[in-house]
Amino acid sequence: MPAKKNKKGPTKGSGGKNRRSLEGKKGTLPASERHWYAGRQRRAADRAEAQPRPDRPSSGRTGESPRGRGDLLVGRNPVLEALRAGMPATRLFLANSLEKDVRVNEAAKLAGDAGVEISEVPRAELDRRCDSNGLPGAAHQGIALQVRPYRYWSAEDLLDAAKRSESPALIVALDGVTDPHNLGAVARSAAAFGAHGILIPERRSAGVTMAAWKTSAGTLARLPVAQTVNLTRALEAYKQEGLFTVGLDAGGDTRLDEIAFAADPLVVVVGSEGKGLSRLVREACDSIASIPISGAESLNASVAAGVSLYEVARRRTPAR
Repeated sequence: MPAKKNKKGPTKGSGGKNRRSLEGKKGTLPASERHWYAGRQRRAADRAEAQPRPDRPSSGRTGESPRGRGDLLVGRNPVLEALRAGMPATRLFLANSLEKDVRVNEAAKLAGDAGVEISEVPRAELDRRCDSNGLPGAAHQGIALQVRPYRYWSAEDLLDAAKRSESPALIVALDGVTDPHNLGAVARSAAAFGAHGILIPERRSAGVTMAAWKTSAGTLARLPVAQTVNLTRALEAYKQEGLFTVGLDAGGDTRLDEIAFAADPLVVVVGSEGKGLSRLVREACDSIASIPISGAESLNASVAAGVSLYEVARRRTPAR
């Protein structure tokens, strides 16, 4: 049989066949004549405004979450405190058939006033959302708040805010504390005893996750957390601005209740429970103080911070 001819054959060019398809094409309308362009510009501007700007101090209520997007805050107290503080939120979830609770009622009212979308969902849906947000088995108490990513303060902004306060500056620095529950517990103690904020390194440190928010019982809505690339350099900069630095360590050179400058502008530096203070951070401290204890080798980082902040507050309170 004769071989079949290739009907297509080699193509050398269009031979002008496609020339007509190009005729009559008009130029693209200028942006000013596109009716949808103004809306697109507005949306782009809104997105740009929502991004953190290095030349503008953070509000302290919102730095970047580990996942780089919004996160889920659960529990009645944390949700209510976040809404009271005006924390940017996108959606409030309420479980069906919630029992009467003044916190839930206030949270719903605050969310409505702030223009936050309110959704009533089954409890199973809240369980699913907790699981997908890294909070498996969380006790959401029938309420959850979708919040925007956390925006950290800078070390400089935190110092400026502390210096503007009526009381001497008091900042808690965490060195190597990687448990977010410890960060949340430290935040509660810091807020209770008059600290102006918390300073943490960007790496090898717990950040403001929902676990930290939950443990803080909402105090992270009011207490700023600052991040720094290098904790040692940040402490040295604070010292140049007149703050004393006291590190906590079991092998300290003085007892906590014997610190001479507790009433002065102060940074209390807390190390991890296992390794304590790192060498460079330890060397940056003006003094290393120990908490006298018996019956245990060491204290949890958040407990040590709470005891220390109580002692500083006691020393700063005038005798009656």
